[in-house]
Amino acid sequence: MLEKVKPVFDEAGIKLDIFETEYAGHARDFVRKLDLAEWDAFCAIGGDGMMHEMVNGLLARPDQRQLPLGLIPAGTGNSFLYGFGCHDPVDAAQRIVAGESQIIDVAQVSLGERSMFSCNIIGWGLITDISILAEQLRWLGENRYTVASAIEVMKAKRRQARLNVDGQETEGDFIFVLACNTQYTGKGMRMAPHADLSDGLIDLIIVRDASRLQMLRLLPKVFDGSHVKSPLVEYVQAKEFSLIPEVDEIVNVDGELIDPGPIAVSMLPQAIQVLI
Repeated sequence: MLEKVKPVFDEAGIKLDIFETEYAGHARDFVRKLDLAEWDAFCAIGGDGMMHEMVNGLLARPDQRQLPLGLIPAGTGNSFLYGFGCHDPVDAAQRIVAGESQIIDVAQVSLGERSMFSCNIIGWGLITDISILAEQLRWLGENRYTVASAIEVMKAKRRQARLNVDGQETEGDFIFVLACNTQYTGKGMRMAPHADLSDGLIDLIIVRDASRLQMLRLLPKVFDGSHVKSPLVEYVQAKEFSLIPEVDEIVNVDGELIDPGPIAVSMLPQAIQVLI
């Protein structure tokens, strides 16, 4: 992928310093500690996990300095770039070279004693079950999210939790709660069709009760966003929310599977600049 996109930068006369990550979390550590005086931007080749690492490294810098972030899609889902209509690595490189940028919101996420930032999604319940299974189905390539979704939807597992959205609290059974900063998740699933990266709000998609058959009928609709019209789906936009599960379970943050704990999320408007 590097060999494919490097000529785009070379032809534009842009000097690159190229670093390769060596372990999970390396990009986060690298961006957090690096002296920014010598560079104009960070660009990564990778997927949503790589974007997650760069955002978390940048916003955790002690000096609070920032540089624009660029992403060249090389992951399975590439959900973050999907909403920008950017699916091709060369197209992404050309956009970065053009220098157009957008200031976007970021969600600050607390999970028990842990704190991190999310630029894409925070998922609990069925959404996390799908991510866990999709990790085991990597051999299926980009189809793994769709296959994992169909399998986990058939289970329709319910969980007990308390959900507080902008001060309004409810308690009961849930199939899933998905908080979206971007419109897309998985591979082309338009889970939050009204999401706007710069409105200061997180979009919550909530399903409390549905049969296996109802969930299977709902699944194809997530690809065009029409699932939000279903009476089974609650769609709420909020500045903050918290979720306290009866039993702690793993949480999906930007595709990363995070140790369980109560979830508290608040939006940070216009937190970072992305080249897109």
